[in-house]
Amino acid sequence: MSWLTRVRNSLPFVAKRETPDNLWIKCPSCQEMLFVKEYEENLSVCPRCGHHGRINADTRLAQLLDEGFELLPQPEVHEDPLKFRDTKKYADRIKQARAKNPHRDAFSVGSGSIDGRPAVVGVQDFSFMGGSMGMAVGAAFCAGAEQALARGCGYIVCTAAGGARMQEGILSLMQMPKATVMTRRLREAGLPYIVVLTDPTTGGVTASYAMLGDIHVAEPGALIGFAGQRVIQDTIREQLPEGFQRAEYLHKHGMVDMVVPRAELKERLATLLDYLQPAKAA
Repeated sequence: MSWLTRVRNSLPFVAKRETPDNLWIKCPSCQEMLFVKEYEENLSVCPRCGHHGRINADTRLAQLLDEGFELLPQPEVHEDPLKFRDTKKYADRIKQARAKNPHRDAFSVGSGSIDGRPAVVGVQDFSFMGGSMGMAVGAAFCAGAEQALARGCGYIVCTAAGGARMQEGILSLMQMPKATVMTRRLREAGLPYIVVLTDPTTGGVTASYAMLGDIHVAEPGALIGFAGQRVIQDTIREQLPEGFQRAEYLHKHGMVDMVVPRAELKERLATLLDYLQPAKAA
């Protein structure tokens, strides 16, 4: 036995301290390792490169609405109307998604105020089955619009979706005209309808209520489009420009009104509400 081994065995070494495995997160853009606490305090935006990470519905509502807002109950809809099954039953997919999420489906609505301005905010959560638009999402969107009409205030919707929910077939596609009718009712009532496009917003959501706002705001770097880039390239047989379907490219070409960092979003929305619906004189 060497002297080093004898010394090592004789010293009262402290056992290796266990550390949580959720202290760090890797930025998907710059690959930097970040403290989770620092990342969350920065609104889930990478402090190194500015990449805007995806956030859930509760976090989004808390960031945009003033304290004390009311969370609207999610409407009850007929689930699994087609008894759909692919590699597993649709009913089982819904149960699995709900086990990981505090809400019944992908669209949640909060009613309150933004810096003192009355507002209703609807948020699509990509973590719930890719934010896919089914009957529950359509019903929740319409419920949010009805709440805005009842309160006589603006309706703000934060989109994040991979498109329509294929397990509901044509019933999911019917949510597109259904939501479109509600945006028309808001316009006829003279109430602002503002869309915040977050990463990603694609498919049937882009083809309906995501592009019908009075103002379209996008978060930096958000993927926004209908079909995927590869599908488009294969169809037109041409190479697409760099950054195609990203928020900055769409802003440059007039598809988006403004690109706003998450830290400035609440203040900007309050300003837009002032422009679109000035407070009535007493």
